[in-house]
Amino acid sequence: MYNSHSICYNSRVSIQEFLYADPEFTDTKGWISMANKQDIQTDTEEKTSVGKELFQWVLVIIGAVILAFLIDTFVIVNAQIPSGSMENTIMTGDRVFGNRLAYRFSDPKRFDIIIFKYPDDESQLFIKRIIGLPGETVEIHDGNIYINGSDTPLEDVDIKEPMEGSFGPYTVPEGCYFVMGDNRNNSRDSRYWENTFVSEDEILGKAVLRYWPLNKMKLL
Repeated sequence: MYNSHSICYNSRVSIQEFLYADPEFTDTKGWISMANKQDIQTDTEEKTSVGKELFQWVLVIIGAVILAFLIDTFVIVNAQIPSGSMENTIMTGDRVFGNRLAYRFSDPKRFDIIIFKYPDDESQLFIKRIIGLPGETVEIHDGNIYINGSDTPLEDVDIKEPMEGSFGPYTVPEGCYFVMGDNRNNSRDSRYWENTFVSEDEILGKAVLRYWPLNKMKLL
């Protein structure tokens, strides 16, 4: 004979096990369904993905700032022209880039345009053109430049207008340079400074590009 109590008990167990095993009923019994587990896993992955993306952007920004600092400190001099002393080559308000590495393996040359610390006040940056090289004697007679007592005037670059006056002679020390602005009649340069010459240590770089204004961009 069958035991009715045993049948009833076994039936209850079977139904209960079925309910607990079915995902549609597990929430009602306080269990976490497979669907909820997947949702939680998806949310976690999305948060992790967003976190990684933000972290990568932070690294990119930090890297860009460091790179800009290194370039500005060791490669490029970014300067704005405050006066008309270099007209018409560079105009007031123009912006130029200077190459800090230009003289790493070679010496400055005559007629290079250089960006340097003003010898009378190194907190200021100036931009001028090299005229006299180390060891040379520079003399100006009636607007003409003579090097080392030559009878022939220096073949000068294009300047705003003919230079007036006589200056010198100036004997350039070793490791130093005699500089003038291209606007010779309106330039405070080696002819007028208390510390006449620009030393190698004061040169920050060679001016290579006028990048502003854009419609007047050119190599220098």
